[in-house]
Amino acid sequence: MKDSLWKEGDILIQSSLAETLKRIRDYGRDGFYSGRTARLLVREMKRANGIISEQDLNEYRSVSRVPLTTDYKGYKIITVPPPSSGGIILIQLLKMIEPYPVKEWGFNSSQTIHLMVEAERRAFADRSEYPGDPDFVKIPVGQLVSRKYLLNRMSDFNKNRASLSLEIMPGSPEGYASEETTHYSVVDDAGNAVAATTTLNNSFGNSIVVDSAGFILNNQMDDFSVKPGFPNMYGLVGGEANSVQPGKRMLSSMTPSIVEKEGKLFLVLGSPGGSTIPTTVFQVIVNVLDFGMSIGQAVNAGRFHHQWLPDWISFEKDAIDSISSKKLTDMGHILKERASIGSINAIMILPGAKIAGGADKRGNNSSCGY
Repeated sequence: MKDSLWKEGDILIQSSLAETLKRIRDYGRDGFYSGRTARLLVREMKRANGIISEQDLNEYRSVSRVPLTTDYKGYKIITVPPPSSGGIILIQLLKMIEPYPVKEWGFNSSQTIHLMVEAERRAFADRSEYPGDPDFVKIPVGQLVSRKYLLNRMSDFNKNRASLSLEIMPGSPEGYASEETTHYSVVDDAGNAVAATTTLNNSFGNSIVVDSAGFILNNQMDDFSVKPGFPNMYGLVGGEANSVQPGKRMLSSMTPSIVEKEGKLFLVLGSPGGSTIPTTVFQVIVNVLDFGMSIGQAVNAGRFHHQWLPDWISFEKDAIDSISSKKLTDMGHILKERASIGSINAIMILPGAKIAGGADKRGNNSSCGY
């Protein structure tokens, strides 16, 4: 058998990418959206019959938005606003389970999983209808994360029976008139914190490398709704609010988040994982705040996921024990084992201002100090 081209220990020098990064370093935004990098990108577009032009690149602007915040059991949760759906989902999930004694029920017990899954079912049903680019659609964010609305969303929660997703429709907020991701968490010596998530969407984006620029193009258009009710590659169903329009930003699931305790930094976290990102962040926060886990334990604990449609619980091997699995099945849940869910990188501030890093065992992650 012929040896592979690359072997362990070989050094890959990405000189084209290095030059692109130098241009960004030296010229900021113009180092990517205009000049040589832009010309190389447009040349690749023409070669592959793409439609992005130099004018498109020149007119694109990043937008700074106000984060979403909420209180959960005395902790302040700071997370991402639309056009990511992750922050709304995270807040909805936390607020929907807050009235219930999950600590008493125990980590990944059948009661705890049943409650969290039913909350996820309702949050993802809302995701299918309301979130999109706030510059194009009116999103009832305040109503979607309000305590009154979320209590009402859980009013038909049956502690003994699974709901059917076909019977769980998007809610009616009061006043409403419509996996290849990278996350890093950083805290500096002054206590400043960054939770940042970036993505290509699929494992290698659209699998096209821009010649002489060294980077891969994403296939983020899949995060738009092709048509209402039609699932994307992650099985997520969307509506008109997330339809394709010129100049519009697609909905994502990114959920970079920061948690404060008594006004001081406590957690910084986020994850890759497509549609599983918000439920991954949700479970790690609950693991720490409700179950008292260390950040390493919280990050590496077994996970499960439900996203309304398809109507089943995805779970990692050994995440749900046989007793809980039988109880959940008896309740009417469908369980399907899958590969790993999410890949959290998190930081926890310990007493005495010590800092602990949680690098998920599921991926090529690491934590380091300086």
